[in-house]
Order: sequence, then C-alpha cells, then structure tokens
Amino acid sequence: MGPVTRMKSIGTFTGLCTIKPRTAYRWLTATSLFLIVASATLAHAQAVANAQLSGVVTDPSGAAIPDAKIIVTQTDTNAVRTVQSGSDGTFILPGLAIGPYKLQVEAKAFTSYIQTGIVLQVGESPKINIALKLGGVTERVVVSSDAAMVQTDTASVSQVIDQARMVELPLNGRQATQLIMLSGAANDVGPANGMSDLTGSKNYFSADAISVAGGQANGTLYLLDGGENMDSLQNVNLPLPFPDALQEFSVETSALSARYGMHPGAVVNAVTKSGTNQFHGTLFEFVRNGQVNAIDYFATKQDSLKRNQFGGTFGAPILKNKVFGFFGYQKTIIRTAPPSTFSFVPTAAALSGDFSQLEGAGCQSSGIARTIIDPNTGQPFPGNQIPTSRFNQQALNLLSHIPVATDPCGKITYSLPEPQSEQQIVGRVDSNLNSKNSLFGHIF
Repeated sequence: MGPVTRMKSIGTFTGLCTIKPRTAYRWLTATSLFLIVASATLAHAQAVANAQLSGVVTDPSGAAIPDAKIIVTQTDTNAVRTVQSGSDGTFILPGLAIGPYKLQVEAKAFTSYIQTGIVLQVGESPKINIALKLGGVTERVVVSSDAAMVQTDTASVSQVIDQARMVELPLNGRQATQLIMLSGAANDVGPANGMSDLTGSKNYFSADAISVAGGQANGTLYLLDGGENMDSLQNVNLPLPFPDALQEFSVETSALSARYGMHPGAVVNAVTKSGTNQFHGTLFEFVRNGQVNAIDYFATKQDSLKRNQFGGTFGAPILKNKVFGFFGYQKTIIRTAPPSTFSFVPTAAALSGDFSQLEGAGCQSSGIARTIIDPNTGQPFPGNQIPTSRFNQQALNLLSHIPVATDPCGKITYSLPEPQSEQQIVGRVDSNLNSKNSLFGHIF
C-alpha cells in the first residue's frame, strides 16, 4: 500500500471543482428527489439493511409499566421515533437506520430515563430493559456509558466489520470482501475470474467464492442496502462499493432466518454511507509504483507496475434534519509492462519475392533447407524466388499493416498492452418524512 492522504474538512474541496455552489446544490437536490421517489417502490426490501430496538419498561419492583413513552433519536440526523409500551411493558422500534442513538423513556409518576452511547449496527435487534424510578417527570436519570445490549431473538452468529477496519486495514485492491475472512470459519475457494469451479470468466473481476462455516461457496447471500447483490448466473457477489463509501457490513451464519431463502450458508449484509447534519468529506490516493518498491527477491529486475487508486467522498444535509445526501467516487488505473511474445512475419526480401534466406538451413528448426515448388508447373522456383506478380493483392493489403522484420528469419518480439481502469460512483439520499416514515435510495 502506498501513501494515503485523508482530509476531513469541507474546505479541502476548494479549487477542485469549478461548479458553482448554487448549481451544485440544485443538481444534488434534483438527484435527491429522484432517488427518494425511486426508492418508494423498493422500500419493502430494505428491512434487513436496518436495525431494531426493543425491551421492557418496569418499575423498581419489576412490574410492567404500560403506556410509557419511548423516544429514540439518531444523533447524527436528529431523526426521532416514538412508541408507547404495551400492557406488558414491552416496546419495539423496527426499521431503525444504523448509527448512534439516544433513548428517552417517560411515564407518569416516574423519573425520566435517558441513555446515550447506543450504537446500532446493521441487522442487529438488541434489547434494552429499563427500570424506572419513582419520582417526578421533571427528574431525570441519565446514563452516558455505552449500552449493554443483548440480542436474544436469533440463534445465528454474526460479526460486524465496521468502517474503521475497512478503511484502515491493508487490502489488496481495496476489495471489502477480503474482510469476510475476519469473521472466522471463512474460506476463500478462489476468485471468480476463472480460479474456482463455482465461477467463471463471465463474473465481475472482484467477485469471490467464499465458504463460511462449512457452507457452500455459492450459498452465501450478499445484500447491499437491503437489496440482493448477487450474480444470478453463478451465485457469487456483484461488486461492492469501495471501503470509504461503505458504512459497515455484517457476516451472519449458523441457523439463519428463513427470510434469507435459497442461500443458507451465510449472509453478507453491507450498508452504504449516508449523509448527516454535518458536512463531511474525505480525499484519498493509494499509489503502487515499481520505482519506489523493493525488487522481488527472485526477480531479475524491477517490476513495471503503476497503480493509482484515488477518489473521495462527500456527505451533507440537503434539508437539515430532513434530507441528507452522500456522494462517493473512486477511480483505479493499472498500467504494467505486458509479457513479451514473438511471431514470424515476412522480411523485406520476402516481400520482394526472395525466399532464399527464409528457406535456408539457418531459419529451419529441422536444419534442412526447403525448396519452394511452383504449383502451376510442379517445378522449383529458380533460387527460391517468386515473381511478385504472383502475390495476392488482398494479402499485400493486409501485410501493409504488419511491421517488417529486420531479423533475417522474420522473427519479431512484441508486447500487447493490457491497461485496466475502473470507476465507482456511489450516491445516496436519505429522507426523514416524519416519526413513522422514512425513505432512502442509492445509485451505484
């Protein structure tokens, strides 16, 4: 991995873009509205991209408190969700966006309870049981430490790979799927570009066949923002966004929920970043260049690899507390000297009809000279020279595009360039319509 530069201030973008602020704002707003409308038809599929919070509200004796008011606020966006506890004191808040939260509970004749430091991760459904103390509503009990959350409604085993690890850990090519191995019991049976019996050349180059906890490699389900992110031809993953544009992903296996259907091996559940009430931006570049790398121990010379991977992200509020936008871009450029190969082409003498040198013993692998026979007469051409009037004009037209060899036997050595480039563009818009409804959409 080469040097990396990260700047988390909106000021770092000054001078990098010539678009007027008002024009950019209008473009972002229009795109946001389009994404919000488009996401409405797919909202039913997004449940697995969110989290859920539940629990029981009780009094000091352990008796249930009905009709307690439970308010959760996502601190990054000020999105508020409110429910009331049932007759048995239970409450549930499904479909919560991942991120940090503040929990507040209020009930008559009891002190208010406030807890911060709650961080919900993708696919989680923790339970927080709250015991209220007798007192006035104006009195408060504030808990500011990290919440001790226990998830008891599933028997599966899950691990979350957070954004910090995706960005900071060294990854070859910055492919986030490599971090699935951190979850344990995972085995890479070969990338999709022809190295595995389960995959083939028709898959995207970053697709991978990964077996988790002994499951089949093509039995792993990949989700991106709640939607299936699979190559249906061979049941491997479609591309995932670059690490700076991913918020986190979880790897879940063992006794999976029935909602995951035909992929019982494991579930990789990835979520893209979203905007918040603050302006955030990053810039990065990773460089690998043979001129600054050490020579391989077994190599005879320095490699010619030139690999540049650069881009940035930008998140901001479009309408404070209501609509938030996020944009990410990454480009990868790979250049390297391709391997050399050789071919035999006509020499200048052969183009003039003189094949005596080509057919001599020095240019024959068998060391035996050959005589060229005239097919019209059955007799040898004198001196192995063919009149140019016998040449096919169409063949001569093709030969005009082929280099003429300087080697007496017509041998030329050449290399075919193999440049590689990839661009990733990620856009996402989140909208908090009210305390009961929210929409989001993304483009990748």
